[in-house]
Amino acid sequence: MTTEAVTGQSTPGSYVEPGEEYTRDTNYIEDRITRDGRDGWPVEAGRYRLVAARACPWANRTAIVRRLLGLENVISLGMPGPTHDARSWTFDLDPDGLDPVLGIHWLQDAYFRRFADYPRGITVPAIVEVASGKVVTNNFPQITLDFETEWTEHHRDGAPDLYPEHLRAEIDEVNDLIFRDVNNGVYRAGFAGSQDAYEKAYTRLFDRLDWLEERLASQRYLVGDTITEADIRLFTTLARFDAVYHGHFKCNRNKLSEMPVLWAYARDLFQTPGFGDTTDFVQIKQHYYIVHSDINPTGIVPAGPDASGWLTAHGRESLGGRPFGDGTPPGPPLEGERVPEGHGA
Repeated sequence: MTTEAVTGQSTPGSYVEPGEEYTRDTNYIEDRITRDGRDGWPVEAGRYRLVAARACPWANRTAIVRRLLGLENVISLGMPGPTHDARSWTFDLDPDGLDPVLGIHWLQDAYFRRFADYPRGITVPAIVEVASGKVVTNNFPQITLDFETEWTEHHRDGAPDLYPEHLRAEIDEVNDLIFRDVNNGVYRAGFAGSQDAYEKAYTRLFDRLDWLEERLASQRYLVGDTITEADIRLFTTLARFDAVYHGHFKCNRNKLSEMPVLWAYARDLFQTPGFGDTTDFVQIKQHYYIVHSDINPTGIVPAGPDASGWLTAHGRESLGGRPFGDGTPPGPPLEGERVPEGHGA
């Protein structure tokens, strides 16, 4: 893959506090979009725009769920470029650098239209009400759950049940472990401000990956015999592991491609419609290696690794399982939402 030119950033952010353990701010805008509209935001086709950068694992989850459930023509998608500075994500890949629906260059504009003095990070994914231009929520764990449970009347025919009621307790338990030790664990290692904090995060990460390697050796998916919310949450971290976390975040006991079960599991999902076709390795690498200038001050983006291995046979079909349960695969991505040629595997 070749690295394309990316808009330079004038005000770099800072991600590492010397001597400190990395602690993620998990205070988000907790408003929800629901059928009964109890927070003032009712489910309504065409009313909202999902802003989800391809580079971000938390945003990538929402794009996958939107695809699998067939919500593309119900909730539009805005895609910022892969880099940002201390102020905000920007729509620098769109003509004139403006989101074609919201008409803004900086995502922070949508936050400030609702909260003039919004004190926290301007994060993706975010859902914005189109008419007012105001952010509704950036609570990424809840966004996908609500797509799955509150937007059911707008799901496509054949949409899978990604959060089956009889498995929710187990899915929630697995999700908690994966978030703490894997999804956020790579950041706790990469943004550690001390050797001790780094080594603790590193150990917890690989202990959990070993646990997952064992769990997935005898079952195709994390919970039950179909793809669920748990698989989506794990996948977006695994997709970035060898390209970013192994080197950039020093999570280098081994590569994902050296863990036979997890590597086969990740390839199985990547080759499933909705997963690989929302994964942009070029933007992923540009984001981490350019934005985190306190970790990679040169801003050089690595040319590798070779991503063609993601398309090799995985053999996971032998474990049984039905990817979409009683449902069907989604159709191809919308024309304007396809990963650019050369950015995938």
